[in-house]
Amino acid sequence: MTTNIQTINESNFVFPQQTGFYRGKVRDVYEIADKYLVMVASDRISAFDFILPRNIPNKGAVLNQIAAFFLTMCKDIVPSWLIDTPDPNVAIGVKCEPIRIEMVIRGYLSGHAWRVYREGGRELCGEIMPDGLKENDPFPSPIITPATKADNGHDVDISAAEIVRNKIVTEEVYNRLESITRQLFKRGTEYARKMGLILVDTKYEFGFLNGEIVLMDEIHTPDSSRYFYLNTYSELQSRGEKQRQLSKEFIREWLMENNFQGLEGQKMPTMDDVIVHRVSNRYLELFGKLTGKVLKNRPEGDVYKQIEVNVVRALAKLNIKSIFTLVQLIVNCAVNT
Repeated sequence: MTTNIQTINESNFVFPQQTGFYRGKVRDVYEIADKYLVMVASDRISAFDFILPRNIPNKGAVLNQIAAFFLTMCKDIVPSWLIDTPDPNVAIGVKCEPIRIEMVIRGYLSGHAWRVYREGGRELCGEIMPDGLKENDPFPSPIITPATKADNGHDVDISAAEIVRNKIVTEEVYNRLESITRQLFKRGTEYARKMGLILVDTKYEFGFLNGEIVLMDEIHTPDSSRYFYLNTYSELQSRGEKQRQLSKEFIREWLMENNFQGLEGQKMPTMDDVIVHRVSNRYLELFGKLTGKVLKNRPEGDVYKQIEVNVVRALAKLNIKSIFTLVQLIVNCAVNT
C-alpha cells in the first residue's frame, strides 16, 4: 500500500548561503542569499487551517510537479517566481514581495460559496450570486472572491472595494490582478476540459519582483483547486447527486462527517491507513489526469538526503550561472566601449 512509502514530514536543512527559514502548513521554505527561495513540499496535509495527524504518501511530489507544470504552461500570461525543480518535492525560485491577498475565482457554486448560499447569503466579497441555483451549478460567469492572506488562522473574505480602501494594493494593481486571474482560470479551465475534468474553482497568489506582478506558489493543484469529472457532471447534477471530484474537498468532507471543522472544542478524528491510502490515490489520480503521466517513484534510500543533495547541486548551478552572467555583462560592456 502507499502508506508504506517514506513520507516527508518536516525538513531541517542548512543550505549554503541560507539566510532564513519558514515552515508553512505544507511547505518548508528556505531563503538563500536574500534572493532565492527553496520550497520543500512536504507530505503534510491541512484542512480548516489545521495540519492533520498523518502524512499523505506522494502528496508533496504531486503538488510540486503539478504546480511546475502549470507555471510553465501559463508563463505567457504572467511570469512566475519559479527557476528550477531539482527534486520531485522541491521548487527553487526568486524571492518576491508577496501581495497579501489570495485571488479566489469560482466558476461553480461549490465549497465555501455554497455554504454561504445555503444559509441564505447571496453576496460574497461584493459579488452577487443569483437566486435559484443548486449546489455545484455553474455561475453565469466566474466570480472573483478574494481573501486576505493570513500568516496564522483563517483567511478572511474581502471585497475588491475593501482591498483598495484598505490600501492593500492600488486600484490599478487590483484591476491587473483580476485580469490575470481571469486569464489563468480560462487557461486552466480549457486545459482541464481537454483532460476530462472541470476546473470548478481555484486561487492564485501573486507578488512583486522589481515592481512587476509575478505568480507565486502553487497553481491548479488539488490543494488550491477543485475539479469535477466532466463525463458524469451533467447526469449527477440533473439527479441532484454529489459530484465526483478530485480535490482536497474530499478530506474536508471526511472531516465534517466526523464532526470536525476546526472549531473550538472539536476533536480531530483518527486517520487510519484506509483513509490515508484513499487520499493518496486521489492525488496520484489527479496527477495522471492533468499531466497524462504516471508519477515516478523515488530511488530507494533516505528521502531527506536525496533532497539535500539535489538542492545543493541546484544552488551550485545557480551560483555558477550568476557568476557567468556577471562575467558576460563585463565582457559585453568592454566590447561596447
